[in-house]
Amino acid sequence: MAQSFLMEVCVDSVESAVNAERGGAGRLELCSSLLEGGLTPSLGLLQVVKQYIKIPVYVMIRPRGGDFLYSDQEMEVMRKDIELMKSQGADGLVLGALTEDGRVDSELCMELLAVARPLPVTFHRAFDMVHDPAVALEALISLGFQRVLTSGCDSSALEGLPLIKRLIDQAKGRIIVMPGGGITERNLQRILEGSGAQEFHCSARSGRDSAMKFRNSFVAMGAAFSASEYSLKVADVSKVRTLNAIAKNTL
Repeated sequence: MAQSFLMEVCVDSVESAVNAERGGAGRLELCSSLLEGGLTPSLGLLQVVKQYIKIPVYVMIRPRGGDFLYSDQEMEVMRKDIELMKSQGADGLVLGALTEDGRVDSELCMELLAVARPLPVTFHRAFDMVHDPAVALEALISLGFQRVLTSGCDSSALEGLPLIKRLIDQAKGRIIVMPGGGITERNLQRILEGSGAQEFHCSARSGRDSAMKFRNSFVAMGAAFSASEYSLKVADVSKVRTLNAIAKNTL
């Protein structure tokens, strides 16, 4: 019996969403600002993506970049965003919160999960910032998260592969452990075979030059270290197809 793998692609535009579905993705993680690791997308983006897409769309709930220690006001924003995204057809949600000492913030997560119900919820890569991954995994299982996205608490899923395998063994099917972080056609097979994962997460993007003919190279819209205003990153149909084919051929 051939194993079937589910590919989730993170996207921050309608074009990327369409390309990911066309390439064979099984689920989308919808964000804004993938350069910042993904933030809460606009309601407009969700509405338009839902018009074009049939596969499930899981929406990122993350009010800002940086750490995962949230204030009361940020919690209010996350609760409101969950309610709004639910009302606009989100198929699932992606969120996470930590305490200052690097544990899963069970209290905050419980509150957000209550608002999210009955939608499935993924705990995002805040998991990679925890102090004790084995303890954190049990916390997520108790809270009722459907899955956790992780690079194995390392710089990429390939580096974190030994921990990802241990987490999947520990989970024993009680929660889906989904590797993500730097997954490409070069390392996907090793990650799937080495971990035993059933799902994986990638961006499958390639760079593209802006169509702007007039350019002002002296101005940047954000911090100086950010990407150029004149380069775009978009999910690439052929990259998604290749990843899907590798997953299908992996035993």
